[in-house]
Amino acid sequence: MIFGGSSDSLQYKMAEFKLTINDPKTGKSYKHLTSDTSLVGKKIKEKVKGDVFGLKDYEFEITGGSDNAGFPMRFDIPGIQRKKALLTRGPGVKIKRKGMRKRKTVAGNEISKKTVQINLKIIKPGSKKIEEILGKKEETKEASKEETKKVEEKPKETKKEEPKKEIK
Repeated sequence: MIFGGSSDSLQYKMAEFKLTINDPKTGKSYKHLTSDTSLVGKKIKEKVKGDVFGLKDYEFEITGGSDNAGFPMRFDIPGIQRKKALLTRGPGVKIKRKGMRKRKTVAGNEISKKTVQINLKIIKPGSKKIEEILGKKEETKEASKEETKKVEEKPKETKKEEPKKEIK
């Protein structure tokens, strides 16, 4: 049901994807926005040419993603719909003890217009470095770990407790 106007006045938004491109050689990841609909219908573990979204000579592998509600895509769930799957490991579930299983809602392995984020891994690099093409660099995992260690190493200020005075 549509509120606040007729269906003729609705403007449908083009599918816009946030690409997270991971470089396994350097351990860095880069963000890139694209509104190209040629990714719709592709599945996890498929190969994609970089020419589709402006990265010449590059070749990528789709490793995952998430939909508009934040549910992670699973490689073993076919289709585009969400399902409540009984999971033992993998994306979307954390197991705390041996033999434990959890029922979690996950998205299917196919990219649709409801997909918001797509994770890609570089398989074949192009002639130009990806840093030059995309500009901004993302932090490596090691750099972010070092920053958290620095935060933890700061000495905590301890408040000195003054002895209580007895009232007579």
